[in-house]
Amino acid sequence: METVIKFFKYKDLRNRAIYVLALLVVFRILASTPIPGVDLEKIHRFFASNQFLGLLNLFSGGAMRNFSLAMLGVGPYITAIIIMQLLTLIFPRLKEMYYEEGEMGRAKFNRYSRYLTVPLAAIQGFGFLNFLRVQGIYQPESWFMIIEDVVLVVAGSLFLMWIGELITTKNLGNGISIIIFAGIVAGWPQTIRATILGYSAEKLSTYFAFFVMAILVVAGIVIVNEAERRIPVTYAKRVRGMKMYGGFSTYLPVKVNQAGVIPIIFALAVVLFPQFLAQFLSGAENIVAQKISEICIAFLRNNWLYGAFYFLLVFVFTYFYTAVTFDPKEISQNLQRWGGFIPGIRPGPQTAQFLRKVIYRITFVGALFLGAVAILPLITRSFTGSAALSIGGTSILIVVAVVIEIINQIKAELAMREY
Repeated sequence: METVIKFFKYKDLRNRAIYVLALLVVFRILASTPIPGVDLEKIHRFFASNQFLGLLNLFSGGAMRNFSLAMLGVGPYITAIIIMQLLTLIFPRLKEMYYEEGEMGRAKFNRYSRYLTVPLAAIQGFGFLNFLRVQGIYQPESWFMIIEDVVLVVAGSLFLMWIGELITTKNLGNGISIIIFAGIVAGWPQTIRATILGYSAEKLSTYFAFFVMAILVVAGIVIVNEAERRIPVTYAKRVRGMKMYGGFSTYLPVKVNQAGVIPIIFALAVVLFPQFLAQFLSGAENIVAQKISEICIAFLRNNWLYGAFYFLLVFVFTYFYTAVTFDPKEISQNLQRWGGFIPGIRPGPQTAQFLRKVIYRITFVGALFLGAVAILPLITRSFTGSAALSIGGTSILIVVAVVIEIINQIKAELAMREY
């Protein structure tokens, strides 16, 4: 609170905060503006019965359930970024652009991600609208109306991407993360209302236990999210002309949760696919399709099997995404290029091998943590016996991470003015 009070004492920082809040108001207005010609009651009932769409609606801040212009949220842009990062494993030129060309290379890489967002938004928008049309929820008059709505949805997604970029320029956090944060927080009043309406004196001990568990979960997320292994690095002295460079020691921070929330999103896309498949095949007349639908429904109803499979997927995807984003060989080459070395470790391949060993061991803890966070709603729901009293691990992880990032940015801005 002391940091926030100091922050609002500076006029330029206060104006930045007001500007960001104004952009978030625009986002909420866009998320509440439905596409004309749809039956919102039908869509609300359908979303209430579908876990997968309910999750997507959570990340869009209710925009998808409202069938609004911003129904896709920033999902297409996030997908484009993930695809571009995966492509760095295949195309050396992209890898060189992202890791070696500095800010200019990152800017070019981000520009390609924006270009890729357009076709991805069109594909996702058309697929979603066509899925609702097949289910009888969305009934357009013609294919021209579908194309028209797809154009509106793509424009809304690109507009949100632009708002995110504007927020990022104010140096108060990552704009895309803040938009997702605002979307999640926007759904909390409804959850609180449902909890209050379902309150009973008999469940007072359950409410108290839930409150204590929620505090412990947030504290655990903060601790693990900020935890890092600091690997000491020493730079050798170099003489150039009449000047001496290097000769100092620092450290290389390796975070325990290197992958962030991305592995959970990957795992959700896989583990919730059986429900989507079951609903799609439920109305089929083919015996094989009906059998597949029954197997998928039985899998989803078994909470232990569903939770174990979900946990395993998150664990595996954490290692996978960490391997994509953290390249020990690249880091060892950069250290060697600038005359740095880890004490007791030879520069070059030995340094890369040491970093790989460290990251694999640390990722094990991070993967266990993310897996536990992912299945947290299942655990709390089994204890409390209420859907309202369930801690959404993914949403809390995103909210806490964004708040920590914003506070760190605020502290950095204050430090620049104090020194």
